[in-house]
Amino acid sequence: MTPHDDLTIRPARPEDERGLAELNRAAWSTLSDVSPEPSAEDGIFDERHTPDQYLLAVLDGRIVGYVRQVPATPLAANRHVRQIQGLAVDDSVRGRGIGRRLVEAACAAARAGGARKLGLRVLGWNTPARRLYESCGFVVEGSLAEEFLIDGRYVDDIWMARRLTD
Repeated sequence: MTPHDDLTIRPARPEDERGLAELNRAAWSTLSDVSPEPSAEDGIFDERHTPDQYLLAVLDGRIVGYVRQVPATPLAANRHVRQIQGLAVDDSVRGRGIGRRLVEAACAAARAGGARKLGLRVLGWNTPARRLYESCGFVVEGSLAEEFLIDGRYVDDIWMARRLTD
């Protein structure tokens, strides 16, 4: 990022749904997604995906990235763990540190909410995402071999996490 960039990271609002859905459709790829490709009619927010779960990267008034962070499970015994369940950056601004800023913002938000650990799952063949997470301090905690069949290829499901305590 250069000092001229007017990038802000902020929580999503209900009125962001259209721009967020457009970014989600544009960013969809078999490199990172196991769910079906979203259609033009698909929204983002519903009873399981609420605006308060998303942090947005906004550049010159346009949503150029997001990270979604949620409790790992609904169990009280697991309340100290949060999970990233979605990260996307617009192709037009890739390589400018926006993904890193979103991941770090998710870590800060999880820590502020009392979490001690932030986890995520990433497809084994998604080398760019794995490098990003590793550079942000995430380590592999486990993997499920050949967990998904995507485009005729079996792909590992890699579980990564970062401790949020010193």
